[in-house]
Amino acid sequence: MISEKLQNAMNEQITMEMWSANLYLSMSFYFDKEGYSGFAHWMRKQYFEEVQHACSMADFLIKRGGTAKLDKIDVVPTGWGTPLEVFEHVYKHECHISELVDKLVDVAAAEKDKAAQDFLWGFVREQVEEEATVQGIVDKIKKAGDAGIFFVDSQLAQR
Repeated sequence: MISEKLQNAMNEQITMEMWSANLYLSMSFYFDKEGYSGFAHWMRKQYFEEVQHACSMADFLIKRGGTAKLDKIDVVPTGWGTPLEVFEHVYKHECHISELVDKLVDVAAAEKDKAAQDFLWGFVREQVEEEATVQGIVDKIKKAGDAGIFFVDSQLAQR
């Protein structure tokens, strides 16, 4: 059985994962409009990944006898700048999500819920990978400059 405190914290994270999904979908739409189909494709994949995170957390809650809830999802931005600015924003957002997941692990530890800790450590590891991946994209965009931006765009279409 999962504690009410941990259940509430995980439900907050589910809502945040869905907000993140909408953020990436918004970025995908923006990139499509701007003619960056590779960046749009990458963001669309991120959208589905974030939805999967929310579903995984919901599944875990239900298996532990809890109730999964999705709260109101706030509106996400719709306008963005250059590809570099967008991916710098993504990097900052992923760092923020990492902080939230770390706090969620702390709640599980305080509740002495080892199963939840183990489950959440998977998210911690994934966040490390996501931060590194996005930082790598930021670095590529910086190195490519204006002339090479479409090369980076075509690379991300391969995801």
